[in-house]
Amino acid sequence: MRLTFLGTGTSHGVPVIGCDCAVCRSPDPRNRRLRTSVLMESAATTLLVDAPPDFRQQALRAGLRGVDAVLLTHTHADHVFGLDDLRVFSGSDRRLPIFGSPESIADVARIFPYACAEQPRWPGVPRFALQPVKPFQQFEMGDLIVQSLPVRHGFMTVFGFVFNRQIAYLTDCNAVPPETIAAIRGVPVLVLDALRPRPHPTHLTIAEALEVARQVNAKLTLFTHMTHEVDHGPAEAALPARVRLAFDGMRVEVTNGELVVAGHPFESADRL
Repeated sequence: MRLTFLGTGTSHGVPVIGCDCAVCRSPDPRNRRLRTSVLMESAATTLLVDAPPDFRQQALRAGLRGVDAVLLTHTHADHVFGLDDLRVFSGSDRRLPIFGSPESIADVARIFPYACAEQPRWPGVPRFALQPVKPFQQFEMGDLIVQSLPVRHGFMTVFGFVFNRQIAYLTDCNAVPPETIAAIRGVPVLVLDALRPRPHPTHLTIAEALEVARQVNAKLTLFTHMTHEVDHGPAEAALPARVRLAFDGMRVEVTNGELVVAGHPFESADRL
């Protein structure tokens, strides 16, 4: 299994428009963060988790050639406004499955009605097959077994996902319920929201994310969805062992429990 980080930034992305802070002007490529999204790949299946407004740029950069299904954490603009660009992976002979909570599925039908109609009115539009999923529901996509994981995002309940009990992905959350922690405790890889050091009403701070990471006790925890208040080099140097900051283009491969981390700016694979 391979997880690729297409984007690791907040709804603003990094650099932030009109900002001249040190991180927004940083030459470190790890501080350039498109809106948050990941690609999960196995031998036979490619799943996209969220489609942000940057998806076209992310897909071109990753050399993406196909998507079997899309999983939605929730439907805030920075997670779904790239769905229209998935038209290249669907069409008259194929509807692209979109999995999400009933609330997310209803939002997609409202925002993209032309992609959800039984008979499209225009040629060339994306075509979606909407698939509502319940909390903690397991479902199969190709050779991947996916389970939805409810977490709190302010007043909302949104979904994280765990894949084959190997990689858990929890973004956009300020609280992780005990039941969700129990469902992923001891997974090899945990990806977790860690917005910034300062408190925020709908996202985990770095300190709060570290406490969740301690409870899950993954072999490797990777923080994502970070603002321009997080300078990659110094922030990562302050983290404990087995916790890192993700960056755009980072790849994590899990094979029989062994982890390999690769991607720019690393020149070679880093085995953990």
